[in-house]
Amino acid sequence: MKSAIAFFFLKKLTRFFIPCFDARNVKINGKEALIVLVDGDKEQLEQFIEFVKKNRPEMAVVEEISVEEFKGKVRDIEKFRAGFNTSQLSKIVQVGVKMLGKMDLMLQKQDETIKKIEEVGRKVDQTREELGKKIDETNEKLEMLRSDFRDYLETNLREINSRISRIEDALRRAGIM
Repeated sequence: MKSAIAFFFLKKLTRFFIPCFDARNVKINGKEALIVLVDGDKEQLEQFIEFVKKNRPEMAVVEEISVEEFKGKVRDIEKFRAGFNTSQLSKIVQVGVKMLGKMDLMLQKQDETIKKIEEVGRKVDQTREELGKKIDETNEKLEMLRSDFRDYLETNLREINSRISRIEDALRRAGIM
């Protein structure tokens, strides 16, 4: 967030035509602080100070603003901008490197997951093939049972029909029918 505040001020400085600017993050009495140094003519500085007192970047927490005179030299704004940009790019690169490392881990895990899915797929195919064989075997056994049962029923029905015919003949001979 501190870099965001420094960038906020750096961006707004162009409207005040301030030629010299510097900002650094420090700790004062255990609290984080941003020290901003500016140099220019009196009117530019007054406008900038007024701006700082009234404006803040979104989500910035500002507990106190103090204005003091600085006796040293303040670097040229373009040199600050170049250094600031380099610093920010360095941070971006570091984040990018971390992200690439995480992406490598994610890709490795993805490859492991794909291997497991392929293994499960092979097991499913194998199980499907085994089930298909068992179903075919079961169908063959059922067909044999049906055939045996059909033969049994046909034989018994013929026997029953034969017995009924003999009974009817006997009843006719006896004159009951």
